[in-house]
Amino acid sequence: MGVVYLFANIAKKLQFRIEAIRAAYPDCIAYRQVGDREKRVRIEFEFRSSNFKLHRHDPALCDCIVCWHHDWASAPNNLEIIELKRFFGVPFKVWIQVAVKSQWRFLDKGNRLNWALSSRITHGDLLLMYRGYPNCCITDVFRFTDTRLRRVNAGWRSGEANAGRIERLCRLDAPVFLDDLRNHRVLRTSSFVRQNMQGRGLLVSEYWPYLYAMLHERNPKHRRTLAKFAPEKLV
Repeated sequence: MGVVYLFANIAKKLQFRIEAIRAAYPDCIAYRQVGDREKRVRIEFEFRSSNFKLHRHDPALCDCIVCWHHDWASAPNNLEIIELKRFFGVPFKVWIQVAVKSQWRFLDKGNRLNWALSSRITHGDLLLMYRGYPNCCITDVFRFTDTRLRRVNAGWRSGEANAGRIERLCRLDAPVFLDDLRNHRVLRTSSFVRQNMQGRGLLVSEYWPYLYAMLHERNPKHRRTLAKFAPEKLV
């Protein structure tokens, strides 16, 4: 119902005229202004876009999914997906993204890369790139700039993975090492430090004030760039 309420608040902005919201599938029948005419649009409301698949809805009977969070990388191309959080000023999240040694050469190639990411990532999120053993340090700061994830073949294991475009914000002059995190009075208590950075995408937003302070203090050349993502902007 929260998704329905939020969509109703911005429907006019998106040029939708709602005709009916109902219990039957799809949830909503609306008309959208296209040039000098209106086009009928069948809409299904979901909290996460992937719930559409979980609920076994027929994509042929729907034109658009309106959701709070879009996490369905393999959604059919005929479905337009409107992610509401992008319209309501939701702050960015911060991730530590672990790169194994075989991936470092890709990090050094350019500033725009396609990378395997968590399905929970959202446009604008910050990625602290952590180079694993033997370096064991955060060396780069990226941002997720794609509008959606896609399913691709995983390069480091069999099967598929969610991937999207990331762009480098800065390469740190003074990296932050795992030992630095272990010696920090707060960060050493975090699950990602206690578990030695195990996992590909580690959500660390609650610890961003401490990580930011370390990055900011050690890298004066990049302070202006980092200041755009100061902890107070997460509030």
